[in-house]
Amino acid sequence: MAGKEAPMEHRKELVESVMEAAAEYELWAPHDTIVVAVSGGPDSVALLRVLHDISLTRMPLSLICAHVNHGFRAESAEEAELVRALAASLRIPFELGEFDIPSIIKESGLGPEGAAREKRYQFLIATAHRYHARSVALAHHADDQAETVLMRLLRGSGPSGLAGMRWKRTEKKVELIRPFLRINKTALVGFCREEGLAYAEDATNLLTKYKRNAVRLEVLPMLEQHNPRVRQSLLQLAEIASAEDEYMEANAAKCFDELVFTEHGKYTLKRADFAAIPSALQRRLIKLILNYLSADSSFMDYPKIEAVRRGTLQEYPTVWTLDMGGGYVCVRQYDTIVFSSKPLIRQVSYTYRLSLTHPRIKLREIGKVMTMKMLAREVFSAQEEDYGKNSAWFDGGDLVLPLTIRSRLPGDTIRVMGLNGSKKVKDIYIDDKIPSSERPAIPLVCDALGNIVWIPGVRRSMHAAVGRHTVSVLLLSLEDMEQGEES
Repeated sequence: MAGKEAPMEHRKELVESVMEAAAEYELWAPHDTIVVAVSGGPDSVALLRVLHDISLTRMPLSLICAHVNHGFRAESAEEAELVRALAASLRIPFELGEFDIPSIIKESGLGPEGAAREKRYQFLIATAHRYHARSVALAHHADDQAETVLMRLLRGSGPSGLAGMRWKRTEKKVELIRPFLRINKTALVGFCREEGLAYAEDATNLLTKYKRNAVRLEVLPMLEQHNPRVRQSLLQLAEIASAEDEYMEANAAKCFDELVFTEHGKYTLKRADFAAIPSALQRRLIKLILNYLSADSSFMDYPKIEAVRRGTLQEYPTVWTLDMGGGYVCVRQYDTIVFSSKPLIRQVSYTYRLSLTHPRIKLREIGKVMTMKMLAREVFSAQEEDYGKNSAWFDGGDLVLPLTIRSRLPGDTIRVMGLNGSKKVKDIYIDDKIPSSERPAIPLVCDALGNIVWIPGVRRSMHAAVGRHTVSVLLLSLEDMEQGEES
């Protein structure tokens, strides 16, 4: 259908083309309610008439005609009445949205096209919700699609952008459908003339100060001098890119489910897993993670996505932070990649005293709770298998109390079991590949003499080890502070 030079002579041919596309892309089902966006131009007037014909002869559909008066031009009120009259002649409910776009431009800082589009879609979706409609039908046609693909090509879009406008996409639980994407404007204008349908001509479509108009009136005609079928080529590119993009998106979603760990607003993946998938999926996976982090895609440009990809694959450095913009960061911590919108924990100073008379303290700075209790050796031995890496035990008679729980200081060292002499805490963190972002959340436990006796989840010292002669065992445990316990 796209690319035909002569206007369609028969309504039936146009209806058949639309029905084929509707079946292929599942644009509607019997008894659906559809809001039809009608500007008053030949494209949208034809859309309303064709969908009305379909609703009467091919499939029962409930239609609502929706028109937006942007307040740009003196003719806007006349166009609204034209559309109202068309809806009345077809006995279709009519909804009018009126906005002072020039004033909105001043308040929002958006350009005229952006401001008009935003308000138009808000109104159409709100109308769909009010009528419990499944979809909003838009009159974008094959020429619009060719222009869109070319504009995105000039802008440097990837495969997703080159897919152009989609036949169907969902926004705020309403499907936006485009039944005319394979039909050119010449055919739609011809249809309106054959049917005697009145339509409006928008004089601003001839103003090349708008980018789309410049592409349509200047760039495409110039390209047609080199390839008369350039519009058809752009449409074919959109069809191919759209199908392949859907396939790649499905594979990226599968990779996300298999490789990405999600917790508390953070998205984490392992470097080795990431390196094992093809580069095309690597970029898609990064983009998908950023999509989950934010609905705003304005900061997701190719250089940033590629910086994350290359930084993840390189051998060195193994620790870095990349500001992605929009309040989001990507952090590499050795072999782990973390995407997050939350600021990393910063080192804070704190000191607490832990004793048998005060055996439980809240470490509010890091959201943890430290507890201690003294157990008879027999009781401890019976329960020893229940204790994990966030617990440590000492000979209750040898450990010098009270204990101090504090933040790390420069030059801190610990006498590790099985090692002659002391080792710097910082070097232990590096050797164990503990991410720098996690280190401030690890407290140090010191005895009354100032010796570091335990780094929870990391190491314990050689001091006061439980042995054959131990009578009582002092058990330390570190847990997350429960919600609401900070106060």
